[in-house]
Amino acid sequence: MKLKIIPTGNSKEDIKTRERIISDFYYEWKRSNPTQRLFNIDLKDYINIRHISIIETVEHAARTYLSTLAVLQLDSILTFAKKVRIVNVKPKDKNQNLFEKMIKMEYELVGIGKVSLVVGVKRSNKEKIQYCITAIKT
Repeated sequence: MKLKIIPTGNSKEDIKTRERIISDFYYEWKRSNPTQRLFNIDLKDYINIRHISIIETVEHAARTYLSTLAVLQLDSILTFAKKVRIVNVKPKDKNQNLFEKMIKMEYELVGIGKVSLVVGVKRSNKEKIQYCITAIKT
């Protein structure tokens, strides 16, 4: 991936730029990872990347500089994040309708701090799908 300057501000333009960076990163990642999944040590299962992963993460992570930086460490987060708790899906959130539950996970990234990874468990086949990644403010 070509080196890009990630804006640190909170203007609409900065957020839009971070959205493009995250989106471009995911599409590049998917090209480099044809299976579109990585094995998570704690869950002892694969976490898959799907279109919903990109939509949710772009929407949430682009809001802050640290969350954008965190997403760029996707391989480490997917592999080493640890389960914190299981929560119910939000019934009014249409993006969560295909999931039966959500797994909240965390991972400590050097220079960024604690990162939250939300993984949805699909109702139909129990497949684990990365839902969203954001840096946790401390």
